[in-house]
Amino acid sequence: MVSLLKFQSKYSASKTWQAKHRGFTLVELVVAVAIIGILASIALPNYLDYVKKGRRAAAQAHLMDVAQRQQQYLLDARSYAADLATLNITTPSDVSSYYTITMEAADAAPPTFKVTATPTGTQAGDATLTLDNAGTKTPAEKW
Repeated sequence: MVSLLKFQSKYSASKTWQAKHRGFTLVELVVAVAIIGILASIALPNYLDYVKKGRRAAAQAHLMDVAQRQQQYLLDARSYAADLATLNITTPSDVSSYYTITMEAADAAPPTFKVTATPTGTQAGDATLTLDNAGTKTPAEKW
């Protein structure tokens, strides 16, 4: 009887040790990976959308800088500059990597200009941004 009690106490002590130190089951790991996958599939498109909006904001800031320099050039030369080199402006690398900046100037009466940012590369699905001498920004919903 004493040996049976020793065996039971030894068995119950090792069972509680195993219960405290057992690992994860395969089912628990699969559920955790599935939850992480679902969260990632929701978060990744939102993150990419915010990155695209950030790049668009950088392009918009550059277009505004070009428009301001055009207005200064008009005061000095009585016409708008034909290109960015005349204005002594270089397109920042964070803009030039994702947008092609072009400028049109007409020496009509009154003189006009239009600056365009055309998306390229990973930004290609975005809208083409334009800004003219009257301050008209198109498309309006992207500004």
